[in-house]
Amino acid sequence: MFSNNISSTLNPSDKFPIIYSELFLEHDTGTYHPEKAGRLTATVEALKNSAIASQLNWLEPTSIDSHRRSGLNILEEVQRFHTPEYVASLQSLTDRGGGYIDGDTIASAQTYDVALLAVSAWLDGLDLVLESGRPAFVLARPPGHHARAHSGMGFCIFGNAAIAAMSACDRLNLDRVAILDWDVHHGNGTQEAVWDRADIAYVSTHQSPFYPMTGRADERGAHNNILNIPIRANSAIKEYLPIFENQILPFLQDFKPDLLIVSAGFDANADDPLASILLKPEDFGAFTKLCLEITPKILFGLEGGYDFNSLSRSVISVISQCL
Repeated sequence: MFSNNISSTLNPSDKFPIIYSELFLEHDTGTYHPEKAGRLTATVEALKNSAIASQLNWLEPTSIDSHRRSGLNILEEVQRFHTPEYVASLQSLTDRGGGYIDGDTIASAQTYDVALLAVSAWLDGLDLVLESGRPAFVLARPPGHHARAHSGMGFCIFGNAAIAAMSACDRLNLDRVAILDWDVHHGNGTQEAVWDRADIAYVSTHQSPFYPMTGRADERGAHNNILNIPIRANSAIKEYLPIFENQILPFLQDFKPDLLIVSAGFDANADDPLASILLKPEDFGAFTKLCLEITPKILFGLEGGYDFNSLSRSVISVISQCL
């Protein structure tokens, strides 16, 4: 059940839920880092000034203390994937004021608390989707799909999507959960988390060769539960749509997930400064429409996307298809 911060009276006629908190802005990576608070502030402003603004329901994530009082231990959920040693070392780093986890992953004094709240938001979204039978969007940072069991990596702190999927199966007893990752980078951390899980499928489209140099097509998981689709630089929607229609949809339809989690990165946009794929914001709406053919139970959660304008327009495009 939801805390007092999340409505437990959701019904099919309610507005589209977006789980967001200004506390996510406190993960401070510095002015010049691509993964910065402006990603969220720009997206929130665009949504609140969009044609769909009146159809949105803004929800605060449940606080860690509220979860604890209700019997859900967020640390235990995080440690479904991450080692206790990594979690403790991250807390120690932030207690000292922060620092570098790796060459491009920064923790500030608030990062540990903000990253836990991001996990909370994803778990709230999970509960919300399962209760309503309809999609929801988690607009949170830091992102998560590169984070590994023992370390953050690639701007990512905790593996939000993987943790949500594992929690859905282990805590909520779902039989099958699928994760679709359309971020331009391969989610190596998510893949690591679910490699041995017959009850969790992982699908990734990603520019290749490209960071983090994982995600080959022959990386299939211990139970053929992983579908990696490397995509060449300068590909556009004409290359993507056949992939969705001929590979991704059949794979997911055969898996028959009780829930679909989308690692919604938007750095495959043509305007994004960190990659070389040529998608447009409206293309992510087309992907969303296809996802809804699999199940209406979809949890979207933000991963990458570093051009503020294309990021904002892409989020609007996704949500518009769900209304």
